[in-house]
Amino acid sequence: MKTLAFAVILAFGPVSAFACPAVPDRSDEVARLLTEVQHAKSEAEARIVTNKLWEIWATAPDETAQGYLDRGMSYRSEYNFYAATQVFTKLIEYCPDYAEGYNQLAFVRFLEGNYAEALPDLEAAIARDPTHVAAIAGQALTLFGLGRMKAGRTVLRQALRLNPWLPERHMLNGFEHEVTPEAPATDL
Repeated sequence: MKTLAFAVILAFGPVSAFACPAVPDRSDEVARLLTEVQHAKSEAEARIVTNKLWEIWATAPDETAQGYLDRGMSYRSEYNFYAATQVFTKLIEYCPDYAEGYNQLAFVRFLEGNYAEALPDLEAAIARDPTHVAAIAGQALTLFGLGRMKAGRTVLRQALRLNPWLPERHMLNGFEHEVTPEAPATDL
């Protein structure tokens, strides 16, 4: 039993006895960056601003949370979705107000095709950070994955109002005129 406990600590890190500190309020900086990306003159310019947004989202409130985030993202990049899910779950347990923990867990579930499980995680991320463009775009893609096309398009438009340069912007092409008497909407 001690060997198993040691293996868990080695794999996922020790659970801190301390609570996660409050997530810093960086909403002014995010708002400024969203304004910049909305006024970007090119996709390359928008990508630079989007990378700055990712730096904010991927900066956890403390070292313990950052360790969970980095470890989970590493497992995800190795396609070790089981381990990534375990680590992101620990991150959420430790730091329940940190939106990126939910967003990353949702991304893993999305990659696994578990859209129904990803959706509540995305909703939790957006509830904690209503301008988290990546989580909003992920919610749109997840809704598409669930066959909820109309709802997905609505959410994607919300994301594009925040960042009109999202790669997913091309997914709206052809949707504007798809509902005809011969082809009614099939949204749940």
